[in-house]
Amino acid sequence: MSWKTILAPLSGAESDENVLRAANGLAAPFSAEVVGAYVPADAAELMPWMGEGFMGGVQVAALESVRHASAEGQKAAQDLFDRATCPSKTFVSLESPVTASLCTETRFADLAVFSGDSAQGRGALVDAFQRILMEERRPVVVARNIPGPGQTVALAWDGGREAAGAIRRAVPWLRHAGRVVVLVATRATPRSFDPQRMIDHLAQYGVSAELRCLEQGSEAAPVILSAVKALEAKMLVAGAFGHPRFQQFIFGGTTRALMQAHDGPSLFLSH
Repeated sequence: MSWKTILAPLSGAESDENVLRAANGLAAPFSAEVVGAYVPADAAELMPWMGEGFMGGVQVAALESVRHASAEGQKAAQDLFDRATCPSKTFVSLESPVTASLCTETRFADLAVFSGDSAQGRGALVDAFQRILMEERRPVVVARNIPGPGQTVALAWDGGREAAGAIRRAVPWLRHAGRVVVLVATRATPRSFDPQRMIDHLAQYGVSAELRCLEQGSEAAPVILSAVKALEAKMLVAGAFGHPRFQQFIFGGTTRALMQAHDGPSLFLSH
């Protein structure tokens, strides 16, 4: 198992630099290609708001503003990408319909890399982040540091489908980790499962992991984040949104708390 393509959606913002550095760090152990995909604002998405059969001065000015901002953003993203030190890289500028183009690129990548801003609901790529994670169900990395081989990686395991999928998709990276620790917040999940089975399962894929059961507290996120900090883990692998989105919106949830943690680790998420 190996990764061949790392997708880095770009917006022309300052956060693109950290995204590209993280994508390069993830690609390096596999000599994978980094695809920098510029995601412009889509003028076509403004058309429903313009009215039917009429284009006045305000509407034309709005479209021109979007086109101008997109051109500037593309130049900034292209210049930054050209300076990136990725050994194998390709730059693409997505065309309208931008959302459909992004989904197509995602389907040919092993994972996509976003900044912490996107996960926290800020910046131009919030919708792209949510769509790739929730609708395309592709793994995403929220880059808060620069991943590299030999680092400690923590896994949040709750016996659920989402967590199992995230761990399975992260196996290529786990093989390059210096230490892998499976974290189980025993009081924070209603599921009944044998935590040791995940340790045995990973061993079948050549990943040596240790188990740590966390029994303090009934809220999973703070317990897990505290353990990650104590381990000095640079990345946390976790399932995303294991409960319905409406329930997450009303009551919050572990995924949201992990994404909102400003001083947390990089996240490898899969829904």
